[in-house]
Amino acid sequence: MATLRELKTRIGSVASSEKITGAMKMISSAKVHKYESELRQLLPFKNQIKRIMGHILATGENFNSPLTETREVHTVGVVVYGSDDGLCGAYNINIFKHLLIELNRLREQYGSSVRFTVYPVGRKIARAVAHLQQQGIEVRQLEGIDSKMDAATVSSFTERLRKEFLNATADMVEVVYMQYHSMSRQVATSDQIFPVDHKALSGDKLNNKAQANQLYIFEPDANSIFNEVLPMFVLSTMQEITIENRASEQAARVMAMQSANDNAKKLLESLQLEYNKLRQQSITTELLDILGGQVER
Repeated sequence: MATLRELKTRIGSVASSEKITGAMKMISSAKVHKYESELRQLLPFKNQIKRIMGHILATGENFNSPLTETREVHTVGVVVYGSDDGLCGAYNINIFKHLLIELNRLREQYGSSVRFTVYPVGRKIARAVAHLQQQGIEVRQLEGIDSKMDAATVSSFTERLRKEFLNATADMVEVVYMQYHSMSRQVATSDQIFPVDHKALSGDKLNNKAQANQLYIFEPDANSIFNEVLPMFVLSTMQEITIENRASEQAARVMAMQSANDNAKKLLESLQLEYNKLRQQSITTELLDILGGQVER
């Protein structure tokens, strides 16, 4: 049985842990709000690009862009977003599970001979995907590419992926990440980046409104503008995915710290109850010894 001193030490340790988890929860919560704000700031830019694309597509012309070219798939580049830091629950595990599902789906769709190049973004997910290094799957970790990369690095990374698609190093590029919905809900998902799907450009309400008014003059021509705006659309998509992944990571950390904080409170209550019982027992024993000494006299 633990002594009073040992219980007091354990109570102090658990109380400190409760304070730490509470502070980490508050920090992560503030970061979630920060990334939510960044997403709101990015949304008008992306919506404006979609409006432009909608006006162009509404002309009814045939558009040619190497970024929309579909070809027989032999190699697939898969970017998988994770975290650089821990203490975020099953966040990276859920992303890794979704990655395995996506790899199996692509094998079923394009044949077992399809080859994959996996680009991990984040140290934790990089450790997980390192075990996938086998025949048909190459894990390529790029220097400077992590979950905390700035906008300029996201832009250069997107450009690298674009060049690999144009050079036929990859016939398709997909991104696996955690899509942010709310503080309590994040969904592992995958998006096709290259080739760019026309549905991603014309499948929303903004472009339906754009088709209602086609009174535009395009200079030099609609196809040239289409090829200039399309890379901007891809870049805005990658920026949005990066921010959503950061928001999801911090939201997962908030929930993990909340769970740890609740467990610490329960343990603290249990230890305090045990301490009080042991202290009461010790006092009772001392009283009995005193009474026993008086009786002997």
